[in-house]
This record gives sequence, C-alpha cells and structure tokens, in this order.
Amino acid sequence: MYHLNPETLRDVHEVEALFDLCFAPGRVALSSYRLRDDVPSVAPLNHVARDGDGILAGAVRFWPVRVGSEQALLLGPIAVHPTRQGEGLAGELIQHALGRAVELDWARVMLVGDAPYYARFGFEKLDGVIMPPPTNPDRILGRALKPDAWSGIRGDVTRWHMSQAAPD
Repeated sequence: MYHLNPETLRDVHEVEALFDLCFAPGRVALSSYRLRDDVPSVAPLNHVARDGDGILAGAVRFWPVRVGSEQALLLGPIAVHPTRQGEGLAGELIQHALGRAVELDWARVMLVGDAPYYARFGFEKLDGVIMPPPTNPDRILGRALKPDAWSGIRGDVTRWHMSQAAPD
C-alpha cells in the first residue's frame, strides 16, 4: 500500500535522485526541460508515493506551459523506482494528480510519451501542437480535463511567464 501526498520541500532532493535514477542525469538536456527553466512547477499537483515505511516509491510533477495563446499543464517527469515498477503506481499517481488538476480548474494537460501506454489514461495524439525540437510529433499527447478543451488548440508549446495568470 502506498500513501500519495503532495510533494514538500523535504522531498525535493529525494525526488530528484529518483528522476536521475530512472532517466539518467542527462534528462535535463531534453527540450521539455527548456520549458521548465526558471518556471515554478504547479506545486499542488506534484505528488510523491511512499510505502508504509516512508520509502519513496514514485513521484510526478506538472509544469504550466502555453500552447499557442492557451494555457496547459505539462505532465512530467513521472517516475517509479525500478523495484516498484509494474505495480500500477504510475497510474495511481497520474489519476490522483489529474483529479486535483480538475479541482483546480485546469482545462487541459499534455505530455511527451508513449501513446499506447498513456492512452489508458485518456491521452491522445495532439495534431498541430508543436514541442521544441527534437521532439517526435507522434509522442505529443494530450487529455482534455474539460469538454473539448483541446478543440482548435494549435501552435507552439512555449514557456510560461510568471506574469501569466493560472487557475487557482
């Protein structure tokens, strides 16, 4: 059994170590990280999963981005410790955090990932949404958190600027 809780400042170093373990330290060279540079994550959506002994088993973070002129959430990174993979924990983290995103009035979420895996969580390929290169367009996926939230949304995915309002 895992306990899902919002990530706190006490969790940060442990979560970063988990991401390094799962993705390698070179992960920060990915183009999606340029969208995160100097932009605070959406803290109420960042969650950790700990087992009954308090050992970190998984974590997920979200970042605000712009798609064209619209706001969106960028899901990721998400990671589960290699010794805990295959137990459905990533799905629990995703579903829990997306539920919170709905409560906080976000309309849409996107990610860069494997379409067959993320389809089980309602993600679909986003046509006309362009991530910074080099990103495979077939891996740009989105999920509407409100009806038709991705309808007509096209354009480049760009960094969020602190002066832009976000849902509370």
